[in-house]
Amino acid sequence: MGSRFEDRVAIVTGASRGIGLSIAERLVAEGAKVCITARKPDALAEAVAALGGPEHAIGVPGKGDDVEHQADAVKQAIAAFGSVDMLVNNTGINPVYGPIIDLDMAAARKIIEVNSLSALSWVQQAHRAWMGEHGGSVVNISSVAALRPAPGIGMYGASKALLSYLTTELAVELAPAVRVNAVAPAVVKTKFATALYEGKEDEVAKGYPMGRLGVPDDVAGAVAFLLSAESSWITGQVLTIDGGALLTGGV
Repeated sequence: MGSRFEDRVAIVTGASRGIGLSIAERLVAEGAKVCITARKPDALAEAVAALGGPEHAIGVPGKGDDVEHQADAVKQAIAAFGSVDMLVNNTGINPVYGPIIDLDMAAARKIIEVNSLSALSWVQQAHRAWMGEHGGSVVNISSVAALRPAPGIGMYGASKALLSYLTTELAVELAPAVRVNAVAPAVVKTKFATALYEGKEDEVAKGYPMGRLGVPDDVAGAVAFLLSAESSWITGQVLTIDGGALLTGGV
């Protein structure tokens, strides 16, 4: 694919499968070294092997909202590969489905903690350890659920709206050395999003002008662009990746 990320190192969180793994694969294919994180060590080890092994990738298991895990992952990435030039905040959860009026407050706090505040903490860790002195690029994985009401996944949408706001705030605070952008995908065919399309994919896809749901590679390509020097004058943006669905009210 080329080598636009040669000699650059990325941390991709939540990357043992789905969108996160696809992003890591894209970065490695274009020359990067990657540190990937996820909760389950076995799944993470399989992902590292799929990425080509320790020459190209390392895995650091842990909970995305654990500050000690974050600091350790940053430390290990620098020890293994020499830097942390890129950060992709992909970790996300949505443990509940239904109206937010009935939502358990403990669940609400956990969603905000993992989907929003942990991303801020990851940026803090990377900035303190490397990017503050050397510069870098961050991409946060938001969602179209952040852009308008999302019945059934309202708190997830709210958490991603906060993540989008944090993206713009950090872009101002960290410029010009560090660029911070986000992508906001619609329904992408992953295990995480199964409940949104399983058994009704054709029906859901009818609401997308492009005629299909997204796949992880659709997101990976956009993320790679925002991390690359090709987007060197872009910061604080939230790029919608939705097959045109918002144009027609399809999501």
